[in-house]
Amino acid sequence: MSATPLTKATPVNLAYHGYWNLGGHDSGTILNHTIHIISHSYTPVDDQLIPTGQFAMVKGTPYDFTTRPRQIGSRIDEVEGGYDINYVIARKIGPLEPHLEKTAVVRDEASGRKMELWTNQPGVQFYTGNMLDSVKGKGGVTYNKYAGLCLETQGFPDAVNHPNNFPSQVVEPGHTYVHVMVFRFTAA
Repeated sequence: MSATPLTKATPVNLAYHGYWNLGGHDSGTILNHTIHIISHSYTPVDDQLIPTGQFAMVKGTPYDFTTRPRQIGSRIDEVEGGYDINYVIARKIGPLEPHLEKTAVVRDEASGRKMELWTNQPGVQFYTGNMLDSVKGKGGVTYNKYAGLCLETQGFPDAVNHPNNFPSQVVEPGHTYVHVMVFRFTAA
């Protein structure tokens, strides 16, 4: 994705909100999928899900998917409503470099499918379909809570209101916002 402001500095923070269920569209929930998120911290939110401008470490919390892949449902009951949080991507290169970093790996053992996510963005929103409620989908299947997950690479949400803590998402005229994400799928 890309965007170029014409005459004024413009906040730009695009995100792709596709839902994934590696077991198939009619296979139930994603709670048995395993996920590994390559991050050591996240941006906490208030009761309205707006980032506070702070950073928190994931180690030892229900948000910790960093040391090894873990089932999504293993600690979801410890997170009110389910996962909907922005992770800070552990970058091996400078934050302004355009190179891609591996961000997450999701697996469904039953199907043997694996998805890797790579991006040049500083954050990834992990969402577990918490608000899905009788949504009609492909082939007439009804999707309910946890039927799919989203991994939305992005700048940090609400960055414009936290300029001292979060990387700027303001793009100046003549410059181009470039957002790259690659989903790589394999099967055993």
